[in-house]
Amino acid sequence: MAMPMAMATFSLNSLTLPSSQPLKLSQSPCLKPITVTGFPPTFVSAPGRRIVAVGDLHGDLSQTRSALEMAGVLSSNGEDLWIGGDTVLVQLGDVLDRGEDEIAILSLFQSLDVQAKQRGGAVFQVNGNHETMNVEGDFRYVDPGAFDECIGFLEYLHELDGNWQEAFVTWINVYERWKENHRMSHSQWSTWNFMKRQKGVFARSSLFSPGGPLACELARNAVVLKVDDWVFCHGGLLPHHIKYGIEKMNREVSNWMRGLSDDNDEGLEIPFIATRGYDSVVWNRLYSRDLSDMKHKTWKVSSIAEQTLQAIGAKGMVVGHTPQFDGANCKYNCRIWCIDVGMSSGVLNSRPEVLEIVNNKARVIKNRNTKKLTAR
Repeated sequence: MAMPMAMATFSLNSLTLPSSQPLKLSQSPCLKPITVTGFPPTFVSAPGRRIVAVGDLHGDLSQTRSALEMAGVLSSNGEDLWIGGDTVLVQLGDVLDRGEDEIAILSLFQSLDVQAKQRGGAVFQVNGNHETMNVEGDFRYVDPGAFDECIGFLEYLHELDGNWQEAFVTWINVYERWKENHRMSHSQWSTWNFMKRQKGVFARSSLFSPGGPLACELARNAVVLKVDDWVFCHGGLLPHHIKYGIEKMNREVSNWMRGLSDDNDEGLEIPFIATRGYDSVVWNRLYSRDLSDMKHKTWKVSSIAEQTLQAIGAKGMVVGHTPQFDGANCKYNCRIWCIDVGMSSGVLNSRPEVLEIVNNKARVIKNRNTKKLTAR
């Protein structure tokens, strides 16, 4: 039997949906404002901005900070300050699973978004397959420490009298102290640890189930995001996704995560085309597989990529999902950029790398001092 847990009451006022009209963010004095269309954000116009993209993070806060510092958007003094000015930051999903710092990373991105908007920049995230899995209740890849973090976060929310917005944005400020004080011991199996795990599963379910507060936060993110001439998604966009409608897909996934249904008699229906199947947006590996595995099929994949990008009016597509053992790279005439390098300690623990796009030219940043130009 699971340990009883005091559940915090909280307000979801922070999750009020924006107007369907394009949203203009704070602007830099010399640049036109960033304009966002759709809920969740689907089309973003960010004239003159530098764009940086970060791949899969899988619950590793230390590597996340390293990647963001490398990208030039996060201070290195430990204060988690936005130093990116009017930069647009895009994170490609899979913040969840395989690591124990998940909510802390989500909190960090929320805090950076607030700061970036005050300086003419913006922060966007897209959902990956591990986000959709957790909303489904599939916890197979959850790190034991992440269950513990869910318990700790709910206790912190309770201490703040259920003020969701304050708790979510400030969790990153208290997380490491909490982690030091409450680290779960995995070296021994005991009745207490079993009961604590059950408590953690209950806490996680309350946060991530459709309509839960963290599921509603994830519902703010798209599965497909177009920023100027570039498309960002976790797995890969295909022609039939565009024919179906990317705004429609984003809206359906968001509604499902928020626990909404168009037909109450049928209940919640998981959006298959976006979140299920080998060719869904979050699971597709067509573009990110090793070219040596493709053999004679590369011309066909290149044709599909060109067809997809022409249909959506984009210069290039940036994807994560599949770790690239040789680092971030471009494929198919540099129309597809694959930037999941498996940086999390729960995956490959590789050196972080990020993608930078300036004036439609893409670079892979491999360390804090050197930028390697890989395409123009």
